[in-house]
Amino acid sequence: MGIVEEVGAEVTGLKPGDRVVMPFQISCGHCYMCDKGLNTQCETTQVRDQGMGAALFGYSELYGSVSGGQAEYLRVPQAQNTHIKVPHEHSDDRYLYLSDVLPTAWQAVEYAEIPDGGTVVVLGLGPIGDMAARIAAHRGHRVIGVDPVAERRARQAHRGVEVLDPTDVPGEIGDAIRDMTDGRGPDSVIDAVGMEAHGSPIASAAHAAVGLMPKFFGKKMMEHAGVDRLGAFYGAIDIVRRGGAISRSGVYGGTADPIPMLTLFDKQITLKMGQANVKRWVPEIMPLLTDDDPLGVDDFATHRLPLADAPRAYEMFQKKEDGAVKVVLEP
Repeated sequence: MGIVEEVGAEVTGLKPGDRVVMPFQISCGHCYMCDKGLNTQCETTQVRDQGMGAALFGYSELYGSVSGGQAEYLRVPQAQNTHIKVPHEHSDDRYLYLSDVLPTAWQAVEYAEIPDGGTVVVLGLGPIGDMAARIAAHRGHRVIGVDPVAERRARQAHRGVEVLDPTDVPGEIGDAIRDMTDGRGPDSVIDAVGMEAHGSPIASAAHAAVGLMPKFFGKKMMEHAGVDRLGAFYGAIDIVRRGGAISRSGVYGGTADPIPMLTLFDKQITLKMGQANVKRWVPEIMPLLTDDDPLGVDDFATHRLPLADAPRAYEMFQKKEDGAVKVVLEP
């Protein structure tokens, strides 16, 4: 997020001095996919040599090797569409999360297809799960949040969300949740955990092994080996009621992970997932940022650190130290 310093000769709709937020994906705004609101599949910036979707800021060659936005200055390709212009009123925090957290969580709730008056379980109360729970509660749904970290549960309990510690439940977490939901399970489950190697000794060892391999072989293993932590996804399949929906916003990396297709088929589960199409959801989110802040974005950040401390911030978040949920880096 920042202020426009310069614009290219062909950029329209932006001028120096405009206050903008940058989505994490780069999209043109006029191709077939962008017209359908699928900016993460933009046909202008697709990384075709890797067989992947739209280019992303701050990622490896898998998504285009474009320099990232955690910097003092950012060059923005496809700037005519790759920006969100915001008012000059309010602090940065009011609009900062339009770059990722808000639209990712919004899409997670949309994809969950929660019926009116329905119940949704959110697995993982990190920044995305935390915000998804806030959005679902704001829409009037019953929300049950599951996370082993006490500080994360406390943030949701303070907002009226029912919370569970999966390490403190006798028996299976699915049984405990079914007991809370008339024996059937919730209408929807949002998996906001995704790949988290440090939570799985097997996955952690596999990732460490990848790091020791020559670059070519290590890359191939990461692309194709099933080394993800799939516990949350398997849990979602067990927890959701028959005929319910699972929304996956957590990122998974392997292409050889075992999927329980029989159970998905037998339970008639709807499964939707993917990187957030940021620009698609901004018009729906923006009214919630220009009035009374019902989602609590003004105090969403748990830590503020200078950009130079970013490595320490990542370590703190990864190790879940000091109640870290969302770190704002300030150049």
